[in-house]
Amino acid sequence: MAVSEGGLLWLYAVARDSVPVEVTGIGDAPVRAVHAAGLCAFVSTAPAGLSDAGALQARLEDAEWVARTAVEHHRVVAALASAAPVVPAGLATVCRDEARITATLVRHAAGLTGALDRVTGRTEWGVKGYVRGGPAPVPETRAGGAGTAYLERRRAELSARDRRHDEAARDADAAHAELARRADGAHRHAPQDRRLTGEPEAMVLNGAYLVPDERAAAFAAAVDALAARYPTITLRLTGPWPPYSFVPALGAEPSDPDRVPGDAPVHAGGPA
Repeated sequence: MAVSEGGLLWLYAVARDSVPVEVTGIGDAPVRAVHAAGLCAFVSTAPAGLSDAGALQARLEDAEWVARTAVEHHRVVAALASAAPVVPAGLATVCRDEARITATLVRHAAGLTGALDRVTGRTEWGVKGYVRGGPAPVPETRAGGAGTAYLERRRAELSARDRRHDEAARDADAAHAELARRADGAHRHAPQDRRLTGEPEAMVLNGAYLVPDERAAAFAAAVDALAARYPTITLRLTGPWPPYSFVPALGAEPSDPDRVPGDAPVHAGGPA
């Protein structure tokens, strides 16, 4: 069934069967299921105004719209994931009609089924690590006037900050290795800029970990223990999240002539 009025279908997640949860999609659009190959894709009509690829591309260049829509997208994915294992779709994964979604499910049935097997009974947790701040040493003032003293003090502050960052980075590597051993899967995302984190200190760890549900409490305790072991870093546990970091990307093949912007997903709401 094609989308009415030439709109696009917004994809949230794929599961094995219909998920017994009622949730509205972005813009309060009804979420419905598309079945094929023993799988079920959850979709809604795309937000108002997204009638074609050009309109979607324009929206993706609007940071405020992307941030707001990411929250709504994650709300739906999280509701579905709370009821059954899912392969989440990235933000702005869209298809032109249900026939294309059905074709995607059939084409990728084996991979999607394998991904669902992998995440069943497991949840993604994020751990973010930041350089733990501290005062920089201030050298004694030497002869030569206030200007010389200021330059020496500034050099000392910068040197101390660099050393603190390097030590924190090494400890973050060790913490990540330990957490990865405690998980069934681990992925290290690129550190986020301070403008995104809102933190005064630099991020040195942005890890995602696929943890069996029965070991979630032990994993959280391990994060606390590592924070105490490594005084150079501040560790923060985030989650639980749907398994954004441990599933294949949902979208059209790059060679697909009908591919639209957004078929290559951008993660939303997750730990990245």
